Amino acid sequence: MPEVVFSVDQSKSMRDQAVPGHNRWHPDIPPAVTIKPGTDIRVECKEWTDGQIGNNDSADDVRDVDLSVAHMLSGPIAVEGAEPGDLLVVDILDLGPVPQAEGPNCGEGWGYSGIFAKVNGGGFLTDYFPDAYKAVWDFQGQQCSSRHVPGVKYTGITHPGLFGTAPSPELLARWNARERALIATDPDRVPPLALPPLEAGVLGGTAEGDILDRIARDGARTVPPRENGGNHDIKNFTRGSRVFYPVHVAGGLLSGGDLHFSQGDGEINFCGAIEMGGFIDFHVDLIKGGMETYGIHNNPVFMPGRVAPVYSEYLTFIGISVDHRDDTNLYMDATEAYRNACLNAIEYLKKWGYTGEQAYLILGTSPIEGRIGGVVDIPNACCSLFLPTEIFDTDIRPGGSGPVYTDRGQVAVTS
Repeated sequence: MPEVVFSVDQSKSMRDQAVPGHNRWHPDIPPAVTIKPGTDIRVECKEWTDGQIGNNDSADDVRDVDLSVAHMLSGPIAVEGAEPGDLLVVDILDLGPVPQAEGPNCGEGWGYSGIFAKVNGGGFLTDYFPDAYKAVWDFQGQQCSSRHVPGVKYTGITHPGLFGTAPSPELLARWNARERALIATDPDRVPPLALPPLEAGVLGGTAEGDILDRIARDGARTVPPRENGGNHDIKNFTRGSRVFYPVHVAGGLLSGGDLHFSQGDGEINFCGAIEMGGFIDFHVDLIKGGMETYGIHNNPVFMPGRVAPVYSEYLTFIGISVDHRDDTNLYMDATEAYRNACLNAIEYLKKWGYTGEQAYLILGTSPIEGRIGGVVDIPNACCSLFLPTEIFDTDIRPGGSGPVYTDRGQVAVTS
């Protein structure tokens, strides 16, 4: 087993670890550990909300979750010799939930997915599902199933939702300026257009005093992906993947967490993956001057591994860039097109007895494939959603005598 360079006691908050992690991006967060290039390491991670979500049948915890503390990241990990302009080469060797554990903490044999309330972050379909819901998923080897979403069982494609390097002071200032400018275009929007720096709930690793004050005042929230990597939520960041991260500060300062047992393209519920605590093993190396050599400046580049669930048959739903609520045509809007593909899939699954919320969570957590069909034929962009039919315990394909409606209960709801 690789050396554990960042250890987590899953029964404790990230704040109470022997070496705490952090929940903001900032160049002044001190490294938790320094490693040499060419090293194999293990990083243990908390579930992203720091244990706020429980294995129960109520969605009150999803409704009331405090997002000021998210995401709880493990690190930073400094790499000897890394300088601005270099590339960190990060190979994902292995990852998974807490090994050989069944207990009360997320990742110990179970994980969860949730639909966030519109007033607390929302999700891709928040105008259609504005309230909070939750499903708890049990792990059995590589497979998962849920008492809240009966009739489906699938193989997970485990991956880290979030890893990245620290921004330089200049890059951090650019992030904050442009995101504040976006917020200013509609400052009262619910959910907000972006999340500016927030002093409440900040965790800055081992930083103290004036340094911690700077991190609290200017540190970027970890919710969106940015030029440093961050919250990509790409399901194919799995075993065997190689990621090339731009280095913006001395040491690179690699951090991350937000481990997922399974997820579909888009993580459309916001908390759409099956979230878990666990571990991830890396091999970390360095390409000197790699950003200029390979033209990798604005975002990481990655090579996906050869590990993925194998399904042979899909039912594919199509969407176009039309808001069907009022029959408004949008111009080449791939976001609206993918949203409609998701809504079309949900309406179809409802015919088989799934509630809209259950269907929504299936699309967020199962290994669906989201694709852009066309963004050239004006005025309508076209996107598609490939739903594997073999994850269901009944044949959901069209044909025969039509859909067989089965009462499948409901996901966890709020009080």
